[in-house]
Amino acid sequence: MKLALLSDIHGNIQAFEACLAHARSQGAQQYALLGDLVGYGADPAAVVNTAQALVAQGALIIKGNHDALAVAPPSEVRTVGESTAAWSHSQLDAGQLRFLDELPLLYQQEAILLVHASVDGPELWRYVYDQRAASASLDAAAAALPEVRYVFGGHVHLQTLYYRGVDAGLMKFMPTPGVAVPVPKHRHWLATIGSVGQPRDSNPQAMYAVFDTDKLQLTFHRVSYDHHAAAAAIRKAGLPAFFADRLEQGR
Repeated sequence: MKLALLSDIHGNIQAFEACLAHARSQGAQQYALLGDLVGYGADPAAVVNTAQALVAQGALIIKGNHDALAVAPPSEVRTVGESTAAWSHSQLDAGQLRFLDELPLLYQQEAILLVHASVDGPELWRYVYDQRAASASLDAAAAALPEVRYVFGGHVHLQTLYYRGVDAGLMKFMPTPGVAVPVPKHRHWLATIGSVGQPRDSNPQAMYAVFDTDKLQLTFHRVSYDHHAAAAAIRKAGLPAFFADRLEQGR
């Protein structure tokens, strides 16, 4: 089975649709949405509608921190991440907000565990930026669910693969888009699969990944789309221009 992994869509319907089309061209048979459907982008309702349709067809889904913020926006904005929460909330109907609110923080499917941030306190939204944080997430998964070999998450908006080496140390691997990486089951693996709607590596192309559970291969992808249209929609909605600029600059 080919499982398409998509995270951090952030209200960017143009990037979401482009990644879904690309995943279909790669033979994806199931989809997993790893949180942050909304926040920053101009089309949260369209993204949630698409996600709901995918879930109705059997897609897996978990909650991200921006989904939680959209359900219950803070009364005082203290961070960049909180700055579009109230607007996103206002764009969603009661059913969509309930859908986001009821999403789980973790989802296990056999040897696969999905989480938005870190398994080590998923509700704390810790970033898995390095080997130390990746090790803490993998350790938490192993302690609670020893059958898990693959932890897939987002949150950091970067594509990185970590695995335990022969000496139990954690190794970091930077994947090449479009190149399948063997991920055998005798090791433990953690991947941050990047952001569909808000890449932050100076490349505006959308990010996602495909896990082939039969061949045990993980392929990271970059997808071109009309990011200028997505940026223009942000400006038209009256959202901070910073988020539009970030789309066009890829950071």
